[in-house]
Amino acid sequence: MTLLRPITILAGAMLTLCSLSSSAQYRLPDSHNDQHNDLLASQKAISSDISVANTLMYLNDLREREEYIDNDIFTNHWESESVNPYSGVTIPASHDIDVSGFVFPLDGDRRVTSHYGYRPRFRRVHRGIDLSLNVGDTVRAAFDGKIRLTKYERKGYGYYVVVRHNNGMETVYGHLSKFLVKPDQVVKAGDPIALGGNTGRSTGPHLHFETRYLGLAINPTAIVDFDNQVTHKDIFTFEKKTYEKSQNYAPKKKATRKKSTASSKKTTSSTAKKSSSSSASKTTTKK
Repeated sequence: MTLLRPITILAGAMLTLCSLSSSAQYRLPDSHNDQHNDLLASQKAISSDISVANTLMYLNDLREREEYIDNDIFTNHWESESVNPYSGVTIPASHDIDVSGFVFPLDGDRRVTSHYGYRPRFRRVHRGIDLSLNVGDTVRAAFDGKIRLTKYERKGYGYYVVVRHNNGMETVYGHLSKFLVKPDQVVKAGDPIALGGNTGRSTGPHLHFETRYLGLAINPTAIVDFDNQVTHKDIFTFEKKTYEKSQNYAPKKKATRKKSTASSKKTTSSTAKKSSSSSASKTTTKK
């Protein structure tokens, strides 16, 4: 009994100390509790926002992929390994093409080094336009679309990419040094698709750029103002009879100028005749 009393007293003292320390730990300032609650609330909001954003991005990506799968543009004549997969297709006399989403395929100022058309030097038709670049420069998709081909052709394009676009056109990018995309990959206008190079039949680093509709190579200058790196109009009208020609969008000259020029030529001619006849008469008189 004598020994139990001190032990009981000691145990009671220890319990008292524990309760005091425990109550001291929970006696925190009100401001600290408020900050803690605010932090927890903000964490919940951020996590929920991230979850919603990720879900929306996923659904949007899924919707776009389904649209591409269901779109006939990306199924008909898709499996061909040819630059022109539309052999035997009936070409309409005229067709409007939306080119408003165009992005220039190269960054910075670029110089046209060779135009579309017949080349007497090589005795063949040049089906695109050549743009200056350095090996390794980024080449970008001109419109939204889907990669149809990434191939190599030793005696022609070298490494080249063919992109089919939502507007029904295809663009070709030749003489590349490296691919940055794969077939069936969906791209947006301006997305990097390759690096520029000097491969294939090429006399120096440049980008060979083609614009095609149903396999026919349209003169790119009919669609694009290469000096300003924009399209001439939001809607390009494909004409079967004239697609190979460039289009002049400069203001037309007034007909009155031509008439005045013609009249001035007539006046000059009549004046010259009068002066010549006058000099001839003077010569006769002297004789």
